[in-house]
Amino acid sequence: MSLLARETRARLLLRAVLLVAPVLAVLAARPEDVPNGWFLALTLVLSVGFAAMPESALGTMCLGVVVFWWMLAAGDGVPVGAVPAALLLLAAHVSSVLLSYGPSKLPVGPALSGRWLRRAAGVAVAAPLVWLVAVAVDGQPEPPGVWVSGLVCAVVVCIVAAIAVTVREDEA
Repeated sequence: MSLLARETRARLLLRAVLLVAPVLAVLAARPEDVPNGWFLALTLVLSVGFAAMPESALGTMCLGVVVFWWMLAAGDGVPVGAVPAALLLLAAHVSSVLLSYGPSKLPVGPALSGRWLRRAAGVAVAAPLVWLVAVAVDGQPEPPGVWVSGLVCAVVVCIVAAIAVTVREDEA
């Protein structure tokens, strides 16, 4: 308890988001798609570890378990619960990033929080748009070459990002 007593309110709130958001993201599924108790227990255990150690691999495993569940739950359509689940995962990610800045005794400042909240808001806008596109193309035949095009696009994005990072390092 002494560790929690030393945390600021902002950091406690961020840890609470890490504890609750992944579990709620799993529960956002349709009632017939809600997982068994053991899966919820696994998600909760990983969430506790994520809240305690936001920089650890437990966070990646926790969010990965939720994404895996949604992959299974969305096998027969595009459930509307995917939108709040995506927003909850985004909230967990941003919370872990904010908690990872500096040592645990360092308070999370309003400027840093504001910057990350603006970034999160920009990403959050994409969730319902992607859901709408997924609903629109659900059941449509797959165009030939779509996976090759997607792979080419991903490779180009990675190359451009690598060049941009290298150029910035050279200028510094």
